[in-house]
Amino acid sequence: MQGPFAEIALLLIVCALAGALFVRLRQPVLIAYIVVGIAVGPAGFGLVQAHDQIDLLAQVGVAVLLFAVGLKLDLHHLRHIGPVALATGLGQLAFTIVIGFALILALGKGWLEALYVAVALTFSSTIIIVKLLSDKRELDSLHGRIAVGFLIVQDLAVVIAMMAMSALRASGAEAGLSTVAASLAWRVAAAALLLFVLMRWVLPALVAAMARSQELLLVFAIAWGVALAALGEWAGFSKEAGAFLAGFSLASTPYREAMNARLTGIRDFLLLFFFIDLGAKLDFSTLGAEVVPAIVLSLFVLIGNPLIVMAIMGAMGYRKRTGFLAGLTVAQISEFSIVFVAMGITLGHVGVQALGLTTLVGLATITVSTYMILYSQPLYERLAPWLRPFERRHPWREEAAERPGSDDGRAEAIVFGLGRYGGRLLRQLRAAGVHAIGVDFDPEAVRALRAEGLPVHFGDGEDPEFLETLPLAQVRWVVTTFPQWESSRALLHALKAAHYRGRVAGAARDAVHARALAEAGVAPVLNPFDDAADRAAQHLAETLRDKEPTP
Repeated sequence: MQGPFAEIALLLIVCALAGALFVRLRQPVLIAYIVVGIAVGPAGFGLVQAHDQIDLLAQVGVAVLLFAVGLKLDLHHLRHIGPVALATGLGQLAFTIVIGFALILALGKGWLEALYVAVALTFSSTIIIVKLLSDKRELDSLHGRIAVGFLIVQDLAVVIAMMAMSALRASGAEAGLSTVAASLAWRVAAAALLLFVLMRWVLPALVAAMARSQELLLVFAIAWGVALAALGEWAGFSKEAGAFLAGFSLASTPYREAMNARLTGIRDFLLLFFFIDLGAKLDFSTLGAEVVPAIVLSLFVLIGNPLIVMAIMGAMGYRKRTGFLAGLTVAQISEFSIVFVAMGITLGHVGVQALGLTTLVGLATITVSTYMILYSQPLYERLAPWLRPFERRHPWREEAAERPGSDDGRAEAIVFGLGRYGGRLLRQLRAAGVHAIGVDFDPEAVRALRAEGLPVHFGDGEDPEFLETLPLAQVRWVVTTFPQWESSRALLHALKAAHYRGRVAGAARDAVHARALAEAGVAPVLNPFDDAADRAAQHLAETLRDKEPTP
């Protein structure tokens, strides 16, 4: 094809088609973009020659990505990172860096390359994990909240690592630790002073003026991120660190959510070019030697990272299931890992072999861990007997929330899942005189309903051992309002194991879920949306008939 415009048009069409295929395979589209880059690059069909233009768009995309990460780290939010998330995040970082560094050295790599790759192995993909947990409606679950907490810790570690490596470049690769630390300290101090002045006296008024137009606010956000990225590179940091600080400087403004919402589409579009550029630059003549190291490191990430998370959470008083589900979220490396190693190439610290190795590990771990998270419950059911060493005899942190409800002895019904629909159902049953109790795995939902005086248990409805603590022998009805069929299926198995003899009703959010519940013997199957629409239509019809004039 002739000209950069036509080549980029071809790239976008191919990426759209490949992305549709990978979405159907339930894989993140970033893998599709890397595959497209390989296919159209020199190692493939060589269809694209506009490398300079793609590289420039890729650099802007990385800057926007780091700006968006900084934009999410509000100072008020950072204060609420729980001790569990902090301990788990730092523990996983330390374990992966130390063990990974030793493992990579044993594979014959140099110390600086081993350090870069070991640090890259610690970062999990916030974008992918949040998307998967959101799709499974587990973002507000206990393990979802903990996972998001230690992902924030990882995001902070990304920036600190980038600043440290930039300081290493400024001080020379052979500089001592004290020299590197001193260089990093004064640069961070200068950046902190500049940010304080800007955030206190300049940015609030400037952003308020820009916010008078939503289009102008978006342009300003991108301009601010790219400008500080360029300033960061000039000052001896990296473009990535500068872009992050630009976002962080705006994170405390009231316009943060508006900027972040508008940036999402642009960020994803520009990152497309980063992953295409990455795939096009992979040197397959050197990748053959990296296959065995990539397999070893992929197994380390897929198995080692979840194990250390489970060990830390078990020691802190959580059940093995909570630790397992949270641990699966760190069983992959992220786009930040690839960005970090690519920065190392720019700084002259590592060669393209390190980027190729990191990319292979990323492709393998992202692909496998996506299915691990999607099918976490069946996977847990198979592995549960071997996970007992990761749970204390008394998991006190969860048991503390499991105080018995006031009406346990007279319970007629149990509602599992106390979200918007389940919580409303429990309230209405109680108001109708039914002695119902509720069960949920979200500590905030439990606290809120207990504050209303409702008998609610904190616990995992998919855990047969927990069900034994409930008064199932007296219960006539169990209602599941879990949003996913996998969770409802696990509850049904647990009820069967607990010898429950009553009836089960279920709420389904779509036809597939409803059909699965019906085939499992659940009746009646409630549809919150259809039921609400039918009720609203009946009410409106009665109201309209009442207002009709009598003949």
